Amino acid sequence: MQNQVATPATASAKDVPCERDLRDLLDCGDDSLSSTERWQIGFVRSSFEKGRLDRTIRALQRHVGANWIEASIRNLRLVYGRDRLPMFNPTQSYIVVSNHRSFFDLYVVTAYLVKQGLFHRLVFPVRANFFYDTWAGFAVNGIMSFFAMYPPVFRERSRAAMNLASIDEVVRLLKRGGSFVGLHPEGTRNKAHDPYTFLPAQSGVGRIIHASRAVVIPAFVNGLGNDIVKQVLGNYTKKGTPVNIVFGSPIDFGDMLSAPPSPRLHRQISEHALSAIRRLGEEERAIRATLS
Repeated sequence: MQNQVATPATASAKDVPCERDLRDLLDCGDDSLSSTERWQIGFVRSSFEKGRLDRTIRALQRHVGANWIEASIRNLRLVYGRDRLPMFNPTQSYIVVSNHRSFFDLYVVTAYLVKQGLFHRLVFPVRANFFYDTWAGFAVNGIMSFFAMYPPVFRERSRAAMNLASIDEVVRLLKRGGSFVGLHPEGTRNKAHDPYTFLPAQSGVGRIIHASRAVVIPAFVNGLGNDIVKQVLGNYTKKGTPVNIVFGSPIDFGDMLSAPPSPRLHRQISEHALSAIRRLGEEERAIRATLS
């Protein structure tokens, strides 16, 4: 699903009616959220509270979601850089950043990690239209990802400032611990023909990294398509395009994380993350050449 976390150029603290260190998504949306959006956001948010619902969703993500993704891709998927991954502490939070070529990049990456023993609650910010303003989107979110697609990201210019509150919602979940958040520094899906080209880095991802101080793991994915039926059939016939995942070591941001926050710094952090993904892309290019 399309993942977009970008800080709008028109949004600033003075534009947001609820100024605080971490803006509250529901409070900030008093005048702009529909009743459907408000209910869905409230429901998914409540599912992160410790209790039976959170435990059930974690179990479904781990035992159902990861298994059907694994069954749909395992004959085509090759994974490199596994030795670079950290030992995941279930009480800490992590971020994985990857390129964005298909709707399913982060699903395939995190499903693999879940099958390797990751116990964290999965979180993927997603566009609000359809997924949060319709009940069909709510059903798709629940059935396909067990409510991993959260929080919503708003595309309308009239609601651009709401994205600051969505970013802060991600930061809040990361700071609580036990979350594994998937982000795309490019912000939106790259539709260029060449899989080794990238869109400009967006500052929203840098804002999340800077505010949360979470460990950030880069990944590069190549070979996935957007036609899910064709993708699954190619997996079962073993004639589909090989899907390569290359993991990198946790990213070292140097002094950037201790510097005072600013839009320029946030963009630099995003660009640094995208550079790590780009290097993994060159590694994958060399690997793919040997498979030809």
